[in-house]
Amino acid sequence: MNDKNLVRNQVKDALSQLSKPLYEDFSFKIAGRLFEDEDFKKAEVIGITVSKQPEVDTYQIIRKAWELGKQVVVPKCYPKEKRLTFRTLMEFSQLESVYYGLLEPIEALTTEVSAKQIDLLIVPGLAFTMEGYRLGFGGGYYDRYLPNFFGKTLSLAFKEQIIPQFPVEEHDIPVAKIITNDTTINIK
Repeated sequence: MNDKNLVRNQVKDALSQLSKPLYEDFSFKIAGRLFEDEDFKKAEVIGITVSKQPEVDTYQIIRKAWELGKQVVVPKCYPKEKRLTFRTLMEFSQLESVYYGLLEPIEALTTEVSAKQIDLLIVPGLAFTMEGYRLGFGGGYYDRYLPNFFGKTLSLAFKEQIIPQFPVEEHDIPVAKIITNDTTINIK
């Protein structure tokens, strides 16, 4: 586990070096690539996190999805059960700040959506390999969610988040595609 924490710290450090203009520019380029992606174009229901720096900015992606008439669903974590669900999001006012300053859907204002209803799941991560394996932020929520998800998956990442390798475990499920500010990496 130490190796993973070392990688997490190295990537966090690299991301902290990104200036605000570069962060904005790279996020804009990644969003542009995503909007041209066939999986995004075809998806009617998109699962995506509400970003928090240093993650790729997802606010512009959520707005664009709404403009295109797509249904946006965002994660709600249940820390006691270490469980994740997705709930509809129709406006940013349906979000509340929870632990670690993360924004999540307000349950009373949103509706739960099952995994089988999501066409495209944009999976967050801190570091990625060229083979599509991801190193998350340490909670394991997506590791538990992905085995029961059968739609399309992709991740958004700054080039600084693509690293040669890190310890991969038996239960790790790679994403099918990674979109960076430089390129799109098709894995499967």
